[in-house]
Amino acid sequence: MIATAKKTQAIFLGILVLFAWNTRAADPVPQVLVYNRNEVGKGKYVHDNIAASTAALQKLATENGFAIDISEDPGVFTDARLRRYRVIVFNNTNNEILDSEEQKAAFQRFIRSGGGFVGIHSATGSMRQWPWFWSLIGGKFLRHPKMQPFTVRVKDANDISTKHLPASFEWTDEFYYVDNMATGLHILLAGDLTSLDDPKKSEYPGTKFGNEFPLAWRHEFEGGRAWYTALGHKKEHYSDARLTQHILGGIRWAWGEKE
Repeated sequence: MIATAKKTQAIFLGILVLFAWNTRAADPVPQVLVYNRNEVGKGKYVHDNIAASTAALQKLATENGFAIDISEDPGVFTDARLRRYRVIVFNNTNNEILDSEEQKAAFQRFIRSGGGFVGIHSATGSMRQWPWFWSLIGGKFLRHPKMQPFTVRVKDANDISTKHLPASFEWTDEFYYVDNMATGLHILLAGDLTSLDDPKKSEYPGTKFGNEFPLAWRHEFEGGRAWYTALGHKKEHYSDARLTQHILGGIRWAWGEKE
């Protein structure tokens, strides 16, 4: 009888948790968590663009009817705190930014319950020891050549995060290479490799992706939705509507919009 009662209680609690996760989709004002944490220490690079990117995200929220919370506290990664959000944004995060297996498990449950995820620029350099995260975000940061201009080509002109962009445009940034790329990614933007100044280009990516390398993509993953862009190293990028509207579309796609 005691075992049966415990089993019934566990099932009841599971139903309550599932209900709590699902009710976030019905919130009249979508809630987004903007997570800015970086691992700090010798050899750990922290971008100086985070204040600018955070301000841009705040402006997007104000102008587009959603709310954001901003945090650098990994303690936010609990079921009780994450269930209020539709989307988690890793905003130029880098290196190890979660502290415990419990926090990682809460993040996984958020995604698996239908939560959305957005990664901006250096987010692919986060959690470099965690293969599950590489699969979620779409790949693991490998390196970038020197800052330089290059051509970006739109690969899906009908996507909510790219339809405002011209078919191709010039952009000056760190051209990010990632490896351990997930299968089945829907590529949104790709950078032209042919004129890129990179002495190591033949080593990777070589000819793996032809004359282009993916720079933004999205996919559905373990019940959730993940969107990533490699653009956005420079502070001034976050006052450029090409990037801010790109990110806005990514957030909207991650919480379930298609148009």
